[in-house]
Amino acid sequence: MQSTARCLALVLCCQFVATHQTLAAAPEPPLLRTAQSGPWSDPATWDAGRVPQTGDRVVIGREHHVRYDVASSEVLRLVQIVGTLEFARDRDTRLEAGLVQLTASEEPSEQGFDCHETPEHVHPGGHQATLLIGEPGSPLPVDHTATIRLHYVAGMDRESCPALLNCGGRMELHGAPLAKTWVKLQRGAETGDNRVAVDQPVADWRVGDRVIVTSTTRQRNRRGRSGAFLDDAFFDGAQTEVRTITKIGGRDFTGGYPITLDRPLTHDHYAEGAFRAEVANLSRNVVVESAEPDVARGHTMIHVHSRGSISYAEFRHLGKQGALGRYSLHYHLCGDTMRGSSVIGASIWDSHNRFLTIHGTDGLVVRDCVGYKSIGHGFFLEDGTETNNVLDHNLACTVGPGRPLPEQVIPFDPNRGAGFWFANCQNVFTRNVAAECAEYGYRFDCKAADGYDPVRPIRQPDGEVAMQDTRTMPFVRFQDNEAHTMQFFCLNLRGVTRPEGGGLDIYNQNLTLADEAAQAMPAPGKPFWVRDFRCWEANWAVHLGTTGVFVDGLDVFDSDVAIWRSIMDRSGYRRITTAKMRVNDIHNPLSMGMPPESEDESGSRRRFGGVSSFSDEEPPVTLVTHALRDGALVRVAGATADASDIKQVLVNGRPARSVRGSYAEWEITLPTPSEDRFEVVAAAEDVNGLADLAPHVVHVGGDAPPAAHPSHHHVTTTHGHHHE
Repeated sequence: MQSTARCLALVLCCQFVATHQTLAAAPEPPLLRTAQSGPWSDPATWDAGRVPQTGDRVVIGREHHVRYDVASSEVLRLVQIVGTLEFARDRDTRLEAGLVQLTASEEPSEQGFDCHETPEHVHPGGHQATLLIGEPGSPLPVDHTATIRLHYVAGMDRESCPALLNCGGRMELHGAPLAKTWVKLQRGAETGDNRVAVDQPVADWRVGDRVIVTSTTRQRNRRGRSGAFLDDAFFDGAQTEVRTITKIGGRDFTGGYPITLDRPLTHDHYAEGAFRAEVANLSRNVVVESAEPDVARGHTMIHVHSRGSISYAEFRHLGKQGALGRYSLHYHLCGDTMRGSSVIGASIWDSHNRFLTIHGTDGLVVRDCVGYKSIGHGFFLEDGTETNNVLDHNLACTVGPGRPLPEQVIPFDPNRGAGFWFANCQNVFTRNVAAECAEYGYRFDCKAADGYDPVRPIRQPDGEVAMQDTRTMPFVRFQDNEAHTMQFFCLNLRGVTRPEGGGLDIYNQNLTLADEAAQAMPAPGKPFWVRDFRCWEANWAVHLGTTGVFVDGLDVFDSDVAIWRSIMDRSGYRRITTAKMRVNDIHNPLSMGMPPESEDESGSRRRFGGVSSFSDEEPPVTLVTHALRDGALVRVAGATADASDIKQVLVNGRPARSVRGSYAEWEITLPTPSEDRFEVVAAAEDVNGLADLAPHVVHVGGDAPPAAHPSHHHVTTTHGHHHE
């Protein structure tokens, strides 16, 4: 027996050694480099004399421009873009890969997920690695599709791959535009209906498009036998419905625009007066997706010093559940290096980790986007340093509960599902809708805690950075937003966090609210100004855990409470309307109480001084979203961020035209200078006479190959006093 056992052990040991030697001797995956510019499908483009195939690593050299002209089923391990990869515009294309990355290095690598330094070879006017699927002003034609499918490939780091990674390159993803990405129901839809009527024409939506009809029936405190809320049951109880369009009609006799669906609705969807469900289009002709979402999900990551923008692209089945930094669409520590970059009209759906994360990034414009079905918060501003980002006319729908992520920056956030979550109010939130979210429509959460100091490095109007207490920084603008079908809160500003799994400890939470409100009080003239907010079909519409709030227009319908257990000190309220309330309009208002005797006289005065009249002392921020050279003209467009109305926007000294609101969107056409490379300088001035202290400067022209891009040249962004 002992001899047999020794023989067996020897055999196993030999097998292990042989296997180990085989693995050690296994060759690296094949590496193909470009030999010249040309079509992807041409063997002459590649140094190996063949086109890439399954398992290959591919590097596109710095001097090479490759036209991606295939719809390939070959799963590449790595596509590393150092030069330019441009997807064909005259056919359907598909790229399948484990990792697609833009980088300055030609050494093949599966790393780079934490690249925070300025990439080599990157400077204004210098070449950057470039991925083009359409371009600003020249999107992919509507009759063709371009798809990037992300696969897990054996041997890759499963925590980081598969992925689309931009580390200091230029990435342009531009699908066919839609006049409206989401609209409202014109009249209610009932169970069994296979047709809905919307309130605006959607002639550019197409038969075969995937749409959602948002829920208008909230889930009621679903509890198990222990009394714990059943977070895991949220998606089972969701009533937002996904359908496919089979027919689109013209305006009918009721004034609505009918859309026929592939199958009947299984729930009622409300539409009366100002309170109406949304219908949103999820389909785009530029797609980034996980190839096998049940096996391994991909993610995207855009780093500091990257460039480019996204419009009308679709991000589906992405996001790594429970993984920090692995989100469906992620701007990571870009600072102000991507000022004016934009995400317009994107759809982000079936995400296992947020819709869009803005982390340590300033001056991003996010407009007309549709987020549907996310685990954890939807539109997420991550650590409290994010400022002057514009989130306008976005829809966040069916945002389910997640769990805290490992080593997350904000230790006190349970990640239970907010449509919009932020730890710094110095941003623009306008015309957004949050629908059917597990916990909050909009959540501002910021406090002192172990491992987190709310005094953060914040970019100042002149472009410098200084330390500021983010607990008291007011909104740039929070106006015309809506939340409905909320299981709990529509808007929660520095308020309580519902205890894990159970009910509210009212007494202790009231004490905590009062204490935290007293620790950080907004300065006179700097309230959190909430303008024209609509809430309906909710539990608690508004909950305030801070002093110094100016609620200037609040419309609440079919809810339990309009203003619930809120700190009322130093705040003001006007233009509040309520209807069909189940409990109270204002329920159990709270106070910080009398100041302690040891508090000095000046502190006492501040504690009882009102702050509801807003005094705007901050200059506007100007954002150039694109500057396109078109023959003898340059077409420039952008946005502004300011609490006050804008008086004018000057671009190279000429007045721009306001497209919407008070220069919330603006545009101008300029004559093209004779130089190949030139500057566009844009600066806004508000009605108070305050002007942008760091005008947005962009460079037009430069290194874009003229043969490939005869009409449109890309933009290099710098700020204020720039340098070459």
